[in-house]
Amino acid sequence: MANTKTVLITGASRGIGRLAALTLAANGHKVYAGMRDIVGRNQKAAADLRAQAMADGLDLSPLELDVSDEQACQTAIDTIEVQGPLDVLVNNAGVMPVGLTEAFTMEQTVDVFDVNLYGIMRLTRAALPNMRARKSGLVINLSSSAGRFGMPYFGIYCASKWAVEAYTEALHHELETFGVDCVLIEPSGHGTDLVGTAPAPQDTERLDAYGDLAAGRERLLAMFEHMFETDLNGTDANNVATSISKVIEMTGGRPMRVQVGHDMGVSAVNDAVAPIQAKLIDMLKPVYRGEVPDT
Repeated sequence: MANTKTVLITGASRGIGRLAALTLAANGHKVYAGMRDIVGRNQKAAADLRAQAMADGLDLSPLELDVSDEQACQTAIDTIEVQGPLDVLVNNAGVMPVGLTEAFTMEQTVDVFDVNLYGIMRLTRAALPNMRARKSGLVINLSSSAGRFGMPYFGIYCASKWAVEAYTEALHHELETFGVDCVLIEPSGHGTDLVGTAPAPQDTERLDAYGDLAAGRERLLAMFEHMFETDLNGTDANNVATSISKVIEMTGGRPMRVQVGHDMGVSAVNDAVAPIQAKLIDMLKPVYRGEVPDT
């Protein structure tokens, strides 16, 4: 491949992360598959990736990485940079809590944000100084359709993804003059184990106060499982892996947002908001770039 990139993708032990790591490596890129506890609970996942990489002749290496640990994030970036420049960071690691919003404890909520938002921030902060110095790089953050809507029983998840959207959009504009792109991938529901491993709210007293509505979690999860079983094309997680690959391999201007899967009205929201946001940026840009006197 003429334009080979060095890519780090997080959450690569399973689901979209694993699929994307294999897809990118198969397309000729050098891929580091970040995951926690390679010698422990993810030992088999790491060994399976190594075996497949060897069998298929792929440049793919599992890498110890816990996005909730700031030093671990810096160590991972430093380890890669010693081998050669990191061209692309794909922040994919995440969790999806499902249940009545009030019934999630504050400890649970902090844990979700620690991965879904702060994990992205830690690793992005570790990667950006080198990218800025080279005036080249790409950060892809996995958001969600839930990053554009607030939905019942997904309140904590939506809040974390909304925050990812705002963080990425700010970086997109701030890094423009450094030649570094920041892009959001917004998948709808796809058939991964994210649904099967969705954390449930733990405050039983508040759950009980909602009566039968507390069972809404199981009803929604069952609906998604049925959708995954019957709509194999629209919910195939390979769709997301392919979209990540396409964004990386784009040679022209990259969009700030890429929606994947069932639209769910996300494109309409993006299209409606884009000109309003662009007008705001056009107003602010001369100020923060020092092109007009401060007011």
